[in-house]
Amino acid sequence: MIKCIAAALASAWALGFAASCSKPAPPPPPPPVVKVAEVVQRDVPIYIEAIGQTRGSTEIEVRARVEGFIESVNYPEGGLVRKGQLLYTIDPRPFQASVAQAKGVSAQAEAQLARAAQDVARYEPLVAKNAISRQEYDTAVQAKRAADASLAAAQAAQTNAELDLSFARVVAPAEGIAGKTEVYPGTLVGRGQSTLLTRISQIDSIHVRVTIPEKDFIELNRRKEKAQNAEGTGPAGFELVLADGSTHPEKGKLVFVDRAVDPQTGTIMVEVAFPNPGGQVRPGQYGRVRVAIDQKKDAILVPQRAVTELQGVYNVAVVKPDDTIEIRMVTPKERIGTLWLIDAGLKAGDKIVVEGIQKVRPGVKVTPEPVKIDG
Repeated sequence: MIKCIAAALASAWALGFAASCSKPAPPPPPPPVVKVAEVVQRDVPIYIEAIGQTRGSTEIEVRARVEGFIESVNYPEGGLVRKGQLLYTIDPRPFQASVAQAKGVSAQAEAQLARAAQDVARYEPLVAKNAISRQEYDTAVQAKRAADASLAAAQAAQTNAELDLSFARVVAPAEGIAGKTEVYPGTLVGRGQSTLLTRISQIDSIHVRVTIPEKDFIELNRRKEKAQNAEGTGPAGFELVLADGSTHPEKGKLVFVDRAVDPQTGTIMVEVAFPNPGGQVRPGQYGRVRVAIDQKKDAILVPQRAVTELQGVYNVAVVKPDDTIEIRMVTPKERIGTLWLIDAGLKAGDKIVVEGIQKVRPGVKVTPEPVKIDG
């Protein structure tokens, strides 16, 4: 009886094992969902672009021209100052004393000159009558000349002393934005050097100095010549792109080109001026200066995030008509906002993966989710 039961259990286990082995395999995972967009095709400008730092149209260093202790700082730091506005006062008492002394010396020299002139006037008729010797008269004449020279020297010393006294009042040499003060009341300035007090920047026009490659400078000159000869439109006005990505509303113009190309870097420095109403841009800001030198017709554009780079090789994932992936090598050229201008490797109508590129491999089938490229 026991043997029959054991045989029955063994048969049941064998049937169950066979049934479990005959279960169908689980279905394969669905194709990954990726966001796909058709490449953008449009006319785009080709720019020369360089990074630079802004500066005022005029940058003035205000320095102490005499030695002394600062008595007061008389301007609002970071505020607008007018030409001739008082900025600093230096203790004037030593200079007032020097002026008083110089005036005394000048008065003494004037008195000596007057006495010498009287002697000459008195001796002149006497020498004509041989009442005095010619030597006495000549001595009187030379004494008058010496008195003239002494008076001129004294007057020059007085002028110099008065000039030093005027320098005790430091005024703004031009209108502009005054920076922070470098000295405070009680500071000794001007000893052995002209101490820097502050800086003034004129910012009604903001300037940017940048260095551009020699080939870009040649192209810029070529476009300028075409514009002058009415053979083409030439480059448009310069643009200033600020640190937050916004574009300065005013167009700029070229105001300065350096004398020579730097032979070590192959670049040349240029300066561009932008109108700056309201002082929106301040000196010291970083920005990108660019100017359009050409226009590419029917250019192919893709989002920068759709392009992968490995060891200098750039690729995009192209979705073929059968929804499989082809990894295609491309040649990017210029960045246009958030897009990349592709010079080779793509054509109009190609669809590329813009999100989910990490999920795909060559030949893998995907589920495309169409999106539109912004930019």
